[in-house]
Amino acid sequence: MIDLRSDTVTKPTEEMRKAMYIADVGDDVYGEDPTVRELEETAAEILGKEAALFVTSGTQGNQIAVLTHCRPGQELLLEEESHIFYYESGAVAALAGVQTRTIPGQRGAMDPQDVLNAIRTEDIHFPETGLICLENTHNRAGGAVVPVENMKSIYNIAQANRVPVHLDGARLFNAAAAAGVDVKEFAKNTDTVQICLSKGLGAPVGSIIAGDAEFITTARKWRKRLGGGMRQAGVIAAPGLIALTKMKDRLGEDQWNARILAEAIEAIPGMKLARQPETNIIVADVEGLNMTSDIFVERLRAEGIISGTFGPTFVRFVTHYDVNEDQIQKAIEAIAKVARQ
Repeated sequence: MIDLRSDTVTKPTEEMRKAMYIADVGDDVYGEDPTVRELEETAAEILGKEAALFVTSGTQGNQIAVLTHCRPGQELLLEEESHIFYYESGAVAALAGVQTRTIPGQRGAMDPQDVLNAIRTEDIHFPETGLICLENTHNRAGGAVVPVENMKSIYNIAQANRVPVHLDGARLFNAAAAAGVDVKEFAKNTDTVQICLSKGLGAPVGSIIAGDAEFITTARKWRKRLGGGMRQAGVIAAPGLIALTKMKDRLGEDQWNARILAEAIEAIPGMKLARQPETNIIVADVEGLNMTSDIFVERLRAEGIISGTFGPTFVRFVTHYDVNEDQIQKAIEAIAKVARQ
């Protein structure tokens, strides 16, 4: 089977497996795991932040950021189809006691003026604006890259109004590869940032949140409260360190394969792209084939290709390092065959 559901399905490389076996470990709750410390220090340096914290998942990282930045009763501003709003089980309400105020975006990017207008003025009837959250790349916008200039404009507005900015950068290195800029150019327009090690970077587990030292100190306590305190965590930090230092440089291959796949889909009668891909996510519309996405995905799986539904007629394909160019060609043949049916 060729699995194009998500870049979360990647398997750790042989180098990662060996690193897990030989990792130097200690009790991370006591701050004594040298491999975890190396991962956190490396991540902070790469992202241009003062400190970083290793967490179990991207969702946990985002929720720790909200819990650290906000107080119960405050309001969170974020794009209307962002991951924090759409895919995190209402955790900001359940855990942090904050409400969300969503803002429509264009390819995942909010208009800075809309963000400014949404920041609450001082009024006894209103919640305080506690945090602004951005997402880059933007998943439901088809892996779109939110431009640095857009982030900079929003960050300037936030600073002027004394509101912190958190970036859900689960696929931030994909954004940097596509834009041809250092990842720090995105991260510097935020107070805090979360990155996933287990998506395109290929580690088996884990994410990083980064910010200033005071934020990370408080975030570490929230991680403990959420049951995220880990003991000899170096065995999972070791592959994360390889992911962070070596795997980010090959993301262009995934994005090249995505372009090959997207161009082929666009040429198949009855199929069209929901939007032009910028990174490693392709969203195809099968409405012109007179079938639902569920039926298309089921038939495609019978041909040995696993994909995912992304709406009633939308199908999502995600390229990653476990799928090479030859497999992309096989996927194209299978997609065309299902479309002919």
